[in-house]
Amino acid sequence: MKSTSERKVATKAIILSRVSSKEQEEGYSIAAQKHRLQEYCTRKGLEIIRVFEFCESSIIPNRIKFMEAINFARSQKEIIAIVTDKVDRLQRSHREYNMLDELISREKIELHFYTENCIIHKYSSSQDRMMWNVHVMMAQNYVDSMSDNIKRSFAHKLRCGECIGMAPIGYLNAPGPNEEGRRTIVVDPERAPLIKRLFEEYSTGSYSAREMLGKAKEWGLTNSRGKKGHLNSRQTYDILRNPFYYGVMRIEKTGKLYPHIYPPIITKELFDVCQEVYNARKGKSFKYAGKEFIFRGLIKCATTGYTAGTEMMTRISPKGRFFKWTHLRVWKPENPELRIRVREEEVIMQIEEVFKALVIPRELLEQITGYLKKLVETERDLHKKRLNELKVANTRIMNRISMLTDSFLDYDISKEEYEIKKQELSQKRSEITQEIELYSNGDDNFRERQAELIRLASGAYDAFREANITEKRQLLNFVFLSLKLRGKKLEYSLRPPFSEFINLAKIDEWPDAAEEQYRLISTVAPLAITDNSLAGST
Repeated sequence: MKSTSERKVATKAIILSRVSSKEQEEGYSIAAQKHRLQEYCTRKGLEIIRVFEFCESSIIPNRIKFMEAINFARSQKEIIAIVTDKVDRLQRSHREYNMLDELISREKIELHFYTENCIIHKYSSSQDRMMWNVHVMMAQNYVDSMSDNIKRSFAHKLRCGECIGMAPIGYLNAPGPNEEGRRTIVVDPERAPLIKRLFEEYSTGSYSAREMLGKAKEWGLTNSRGKKGHLNSRQTYDILRNPFYYGVMRIEKTGKLYPHIYPPIITKELFDVCQEVYNARKGKSFKYAGKEFIFRGLIKCATTGYTAGTEMMTRISPKGRFFKWTHLRVWKPENPELRIRVREEEVIMQIEEVFKALVIPRELLEQITGYLKKLVETERDLHKKRLNELKVANTRIMNRISMLTDSFLDYDISKEEYEIKKQELSQKRSEITQEIELYSNGDDNFRERQAELIRLASGAYDAFREANITEKRQLLNFVFLSLKLRGKKLEYSLRPPFSEFINLAKIDEWPDAAEEQYRLISTVAPLAITDNSLAGST
C-alpha cells in the first residue's frame, strides 16, 4: 500500500450540502453544513473551487443535482476532494457505489466525510472501506425503515377501508380533512351518474370497450384531474375493470381486495355482469397458475445477457418411480446459438460455497456489533427529536386554527378569507399528522435491521440452507448484486458491505479502528442529534 506522501493528494475541493425536502431547506441545515465544511477545508488546506447546495432526495432514480456535482469533479484535471457533512448526505444506498469507486480508483476524486472523520481514496484500507459501506448500509436501513412505516400506515388505512391513492374518476378527493382530521373521498356529483351509465350500457354486451369510449365522449365524461379532457382507451378499460365502484379497493401489485368506506356508484351484480362481458369478448379466464422457483428472474446468461429460464421436469421410470427436478436454461459460451440445461442443485451448491466464504471472525463480529449498536442509538435519538418537532408544529397549527376561528367570529376577516386560510392550515396539519404516525413506529425497525445485517453476515450459509423458497430469494437479493451463469459456472458480484466481508483476510488493525470509531461516535453523536440534516430526510 502506498503511503500518504506517495499517493496523489487532493489540494482542491468541492463542498456538497444537501437536504431532502423543502421543509429542511427552509431551516438552517444547509447553512450549518456549509459552515462546518468550510472550516474543515481550511484546516485540511483544501482550496474550495465550488459549493453545491441543493434540495434533492438521495433515493430517487435520477439524481440530477448530485450528478451535476459528480460530473463537475470528473471534468477537472487534478484529483478533487468531495467534502460532505455525513455519508448519508452523499448517498443513502449502494446504487452509486460502483460509479464512485471507479472514480476513486482512477484518482479523479476522494471522499471526505466530516462527521465520520473518514477519507476514502484509492489506497484506503479494507477497514476504512468497510466502514464507508457500513454507514451506507445503515443509511439504507433508515430509508427501508421509513418505507416499512409507510407500508404499515397503508396497511392500517386498508384495514380501516380508507383509500391510499387518488380517487378514481367518479369520485373526488375532498379539499380538506374530515372531522377526524383525515382526508376523505366523496362522490363526484357530475361524473358519478355517467360512470354508472357507462357500466349499464356495457353490461348489455352490445358494445366493446372501445365503443364505450366514444359514448363517454358523447356524454361529456371527462377526467377529474389535470386538464380535465376526455378519457382515453386505457382509462375506459380501467374504469370497467375497477371494483372500487361497487365498494372494494384492489391493490394492483398483489391483486388483493379490501372493502372501502365510501359510497358505491354501482352494485356488485352490475360489475360482475360487465366482467363476464369483458372476458367473453377477450376469451380470457380467471384461472392463472404459476410456481415460484428460487432463481426465477434472478440469474442471467453471461453469454447472451438474457434472463435464464427456469422450468420443472418430471419423469416416470420403468419401475414406476416418479422423478422431479428443476433446471435453468442458458446458452453455451462457445456456441450462443445452442441452449444448455443446468440443474438447479448445481447452482445452489455454488451459491452455498459463496455463503461459506462469508465467515466473519468472532472478534471482528463483536466489534461490528458494538459499532452498529451505537449507530442505532444515534438514529433512534434523531427519530425522537424529529417526532418532538412534529408534535410542536402540530400544536402550533392547532393554535393558529383556533386564533383564525376567533378572528372570523369577531368579524376581523371575511368568510372567504377564513375558508382559504383554514383549508391551508388543515392541509398542513394533515400532512404533519401522517408524518407523526410514521415516526411513532420507527425505533423497533432499526433493531430488527441491525440484527438482520449481523445474522446474514455471520451465518448466511446456515440461513440459506434452512430458508424456504421465498426467504432464499430475499437472501439472494440482499447479498448479491448480480448473478450470471457462463455455461454451468456461476459468476457473481456481492453487494457492499458483503464484498468487503468476503475480502477481509485479517483483523490486525480492526481493534484500533473500532476504538477510534467509538471515540468519534461519543464526540459526534451530540452534534448529530442537534442537526436537522438527518432527521426526517428521505
